[in-house]
Amino acid sequence: MSGEDLQRSPPQDASASRSQPQSYEEAAARVEAIIKRLDSGDASLNETLELVSEGKALIEECARQLAAVSGALEELRLDELVSRLEREASA
Repeated sequence: MSGEDLQRSPPQDASASRSQPQSYEEAAARVEAIIKRLDSGDASLNETLELVSEGKALIEECARQLAAVSGALEELRLDELVSRLEREASA
């Protein structure tokens, strides 16, 4: 294997990344690797298209995970507010 082969981050099938849930951290790290590969200017047109597709799917997954966490935090805040109001009403 040449040094170029070792530096090249192989593209992953975008549909495979969608079917296999990844942690937020794994997905974000892969997006960073994709950006580095695209910024290098060494990717072929076909590889660029594959990387962009994979990156888009990963970014959408990250956004979905962040939205879920945000929703859970909002529920927690609402629960805390209800508890506080109930305590104040009974005092």
